[in-house]
Amino acid sequence: MRTTLSRAALFTVVCGTFAGFLLYAEANQPGGAKMAAQANKLLASFNAEEKKAATFGLDDPHRAAWWFTPQQKDRQSTRKGLRLDKMTADQKSGVLELLKLGLSGKGYEQATTIMSLEALLKELENDKGANTRNPNWYFLSIFGEPSNTGTWGWRIEGHHLSVNITLDKGEVVSATPMLFGVNPADVKEGPKKGLRVTPEIEDTAKELIASLTEAQNKTAKQPKQLPEIQEGQADPGVGAPIGVPASELAVDQRKILRKLIEAYATRLPADIAAGEMKKADASFDKIQFAYCVEANKPGKPYTYRVQGPSFVIEFLNVQADAAKNPANHIHSGWRSLPKDFAK
Repeated sequence: MRTTLSRAALFTVVCGTFAGFLLYAEANQPGGAKMAAQANKLLASFNAEEKKAATFGLDDPHRAAWWFTPQQKDRQSTRKGLRLDKMTADQKSGVLELLKLGLSGKGYEQATTIMSLEALLKELENDKGANTRNPNWYFLSIFGEPSNTGTWGWRIEGHHLSVNITLDKGEVVSATPMLFGVNPADVKEGPKKGLRVTPEIEDTAKELIASLTEAQNKTAKQPKQLPEIQEGQADPGVGAPIGVPASELAVDQRKILRKLIEAYATRLPADIAAGEMKKADASFDKIQFAYCVEANKPGKPYTYRVQGPSFVIEFLNVQADAAKNPANHIHSGWRSLPKDFAK
């Protein structure tokens, strides 16, 4: 009897230890391996029609045709990919899990809050705007075959959000373009009053602008607003860098500039963000900062750009929000140079 009990107890311990090992191994997988596993899990759950909508070849033109604007005609979406509201609850949760793997905790919270703001836009526009507002009108696209040996990528995208990840041999080789937009940037009324989804990219930039000397402003301040972020293509199209070089900033100003760059990089998981910051630090003196503020206009619309050899940050807050508050509608993007998608 004792022998039987001992064997049963031993079996339980061994099974428990093995299960614990599997959980530990899964939890400690590299980020790229987790993304591949999650993408394949999603693909296995899709029927033929869903899989056709969600999957594309690695060289499909759709891969570079990313969009953060609504992409609608007659209030019907023209965006490619598989939409969240066409999925089961489990599939939708799986897509959000993939999004979570591609972002940091902060980035994921901001991204999902941006998605939720579609409900607020619907309310502010009385559901009579030119575009349908729906928190479930976000789309999944998978490019190539998810694996730890080949090249593949994925995108989760909709109004004001585009997250694009490219992997090769299990490693993330590109996390751009990454676009976060916010409307309203600062919620003025209602239950969400005071909500600011991305305050760090505004407050830090304003701190840097306020610190600039008259001499620094001669090159940093631009005569007109910087142009809109170029969507739908891999080339950011920003041209040569403009503005004051980091080499001409004082020590404290350089710290503020680095903090601003970190605000964008840390939308990504810690290891990827660290890699991006390492590249930025390696050529920090070559980074340039440019801005334009129209202080004489309602809301004081402003734009800025941070450009280094390997990246460009673009920010605009020039449009009114859905409640007609001036300059309360943000577009902010992190792009790779010379091109996104590791091209």
